Amino acid sequence: MEYPDFRLEDRVAVVTGASKGIGWDLAKALAAAGAAVAVAARDLRSLELLASEIRAEGGEAMAVQLDVRDVEGIGNAFEQVHRHFGSFDILVNNAGLGANHPAEDVTESDWDEMMAVNLRGLFFACQAAGRIMLAQGHGRIINMSSQAGVVGIREHAVYSASKGGVNLLTKVLALEWSNRGVTVNAVAPTFIYTPGTAERLDRPDYLEQVLSRLPIGRVGTTADVAAAVIYLASPAGAMVSGHVLLVDGAWTAQ
Repeated sequence: MEYPDFRLEDRVAVVTGASKGIGWDLAKALAAAGAAVAVAARDLRSLELLASEIRAEGGEAMAVQLDVRDVEGIGNAFEQVHRHFGSFDILVNNAGLGANHPAEDVTESDWDEMMAVNLRGLFFACQAAGRIMLAQGHGRIINMSSQAGVVGIREHAVYSASKGGVNLLTKVLALEWSNRGVTVNAVAPTFIYTPGTAERLDRPDYLEQVLSRLPIGRVGTTADVAAAVIYLASPAGAMVSGHVLLVDGAWTAQ
């Protein structure tokens, strides 16, 4: 039999929303697995710092300024990566917004801003990457979703709607592109401890509330998310497409 291959040598990965949090750590994890990484976000200064850290650790990286609300800019950025590296094998669609609003307090601008990034921007990033990947005959697209796109979470009406859309979009793209060499999947984490979530998760009352819904007994780490992303990006994940991989400590099992 052939043994599973999780290595990413000779692969080129793009991570959107890479200037902080989960995206930052995903970029470093992909580089550690052997991929050349293009880190993309609006904050070019942070991206340059991340790229320099990856290079200092022996990896290959470039920084690309990108706002996923700018459809033409997405295509230009991805073509820049393709020209620079000569390939574009993996897209991790990580750019996203999160907010807590009671449904009765959601404004039109709240809705439009989150959908513009979490769903509209993600789709057009898939489209731009997909065009390159379909032309070369191979590729992996991994969309960052959430457990909130699978089960309802109070005060997350807009966020849950956007991530539910990500999940079904992932399935449709997998149906259209899998037989042409491009797999499309989503990773749906639970609460992940990052500098951005620390303000809430460091509060004992809030953490207790979260842990009461997590049978595994702890919140997630960025390494937990990276493990799922690397699996789906690697040759070992070649048979998986159209799947939403929950990294949720059994939150949605109840």
